[in-house]
Amino acid sequence: MFTVMELALLTDNEQETKELGKMLSKLLPPNSVVLLKGDLGSGKTTLVKGVAEGLGIKEPVLSPTFNILKCYFESIPPLYHIDAYRLENANLEMGLEEYIDGDGLGFIEWPDRINELLPRQHLDIFLFRKDENTRSILLQSNGAKYDEVIKKLTEQVDG
Repeated sequence: MFTVMELALLTDNEQETKELGKMLSKLLPPNSVVLLKGDLGSGKTTLVKGVAEGLGIKEPVLSPTFNILKCYFESIPPLYHIDAYRLENANLEMGLEEYIDGDGLGFIEWPDRINELLPRQHLDIFLFRKDENTRSILLQSNGAKYDEVIKKLTEQVDG
């Protein structure tokens, strides 16, 4: 059993959401799984763009809705961006586990569609669209290494 830590943030524009992603890119250890939860247009892919920037990835980051998985190997650790939106009731024996529980940072949009593939320990990020620019973001740890991420992130934003 582990505790759950939370951090609630508000971003006022797309750039601030990306900045949060950049901060996370520096705090998440390899073999991290981040579950992105929010409606269409809530900022999930924007957050991943910031993570990619923080990792030094130059390739454009687009939502992998039709590809399902987009891998960015030019960074250490690599970035795996999964969009499970189209996988509800799908045959899940497609090898996603290798990326979800791999050596990189796994960011998964619409994770509820692939619950059976998800590790027990992960970081949940809930994104809520308040208006055109503002996002309410709740980070919730599920495991000790994610408690550490939230502690360090709290220090940075309170800093």
